[in-house]
This record gives sequence, C-alpha cells and structure tokens, in this order.
Amino acid sequence: MKSLGWKTITATAAVTSLAGLAIAAAPTQAASPVAGGAHVRTAGNSQAHAALSPRELAALPLTNRHLTRHEIANLAVVLNAYHVAEGKRLDVPAFVNSFAKDGVFNDEVAGKAYQGKALGDVLPYMANLFPDVHRDLKRITVNGDVISLELSIRGTFEGPLQTPAGTVKPTGAKVDAPTADFWYLHNGKVEKFNCYVGYTKMYSDMGVNLDWASAVNKH
Repeated sequence: MKSLGWKTITATAAVTSLAGLAIAAAPTQAASPVAGGAHVRTAGNSQAHAALSPRELAALPLTNRHLTRHEIANLAVVLNAYHVAEGKRLDVPAFVNSFAKDGVFNDEVAGKAYQGKALGDVLPYMANLFPDVHRDLKRITVNGDVISLELSIRGTFEGPLQTPAGTVKPTGAKVDAPTADFWYLHNGKVEKFNCYVGYTKMYSDMGVNLDWASAVNKH
C-alpha cells in the first residue's frame, strides 16, 4: 500500500473533497432505483414528482413510515438528487437545480464547501475517480424539512487521484466507505447538504495508508 504523510492525507481529503463521493447513487436500497424495482418518477426536467407511491415508500429503509405529504415531497427531492448524480445517468444541471439559489453542499470532513456553479464541478470529478460509484442507503430519517441518511458509498477506484505528494494511480480496488448525509430543505429546494465521508476507510480501500510514523517523528 502507498503511504502518505499525515499532512498530505489531510490535504488529499481537501483535494478529493468527495462531496462528490457522497452524491452518486445506484443504491442497493432506495434512491434510484429503490428496492423492489420501483423508481423515483422524474419529469422532463429530471425533477422528481412530489408524490412517492406507497410501493416506493415501502421499499425505502425509513425509520418512520408515518410521513406527511410535505415530508414525502422533500424525500422525493433528495432521492432525485441522488438519482441524477449516478455515474451512468449523470445530469449535472438537474442536480444543481435541486438546490436553492444560495444552497450549499458541505463536505464536512474535508472542510470544503460548494455553492453556485461549483456545485456542478463536484460530480464529474467524482465520476472520474469512481465511474461506478453508488450508495447503499441503510437508514433514512425524515423530520419535516430535514432528511438524515446512514449509508455506505461503494465504487471501483478506476481514475487517478491527484494529491500534493503526487498521483495515486488507479488500482481497480473496491471502495466501501461509511457515510452520513444530512439534507436541509425549504420550499422544495435544498438549502444545505452536509456530508460526512469515512475518508480513512476510503483511502485504506484505495491502498493508501495513513503514515502515523511521519507525524510522530516530527515531535
């Protein structure tokens, strides 16, 4: 495994800033398609319909199934955002349109924020690293205008990763990173999306180890 110093690992997380990783979806359960073969219905402009059918809702790993119409509409927006961000059906304008004009996408672990046109820059970069990236949605909690998800981000490391220490060449390794997503909506648009990616596990899967010795030896 390639070993990177602690500062390099931190910088690499910022470079990778996989708010993009947190987005692509072809989940085993939910999003698009949902378990059981149901799909989030999309209109001509790729925006999800406000209503999800009982079958679609039943296929989702929801922690509470007694949702209001407003909550179901919010859930549809989030699921559609995942849907249009999947590598096979990447639709950057539709993803960006899920956000309010001043909406922000925060990669909390990497300390990066994306807003405006920058929202559209994340997805292509992510797709280059992990063309088949998808997410396994394990738990979805809907509480009014807030949607929280526990998930695993999975994909194949097939694109080069640029780091301050040089280029990490793709190995074809399978990545499975634990992640938590928190979506905050208002009037049917995403005002804030906070993503927490398990970078330590992700880098380990890619064949990159944290170089603890280099950090210890500096003290």
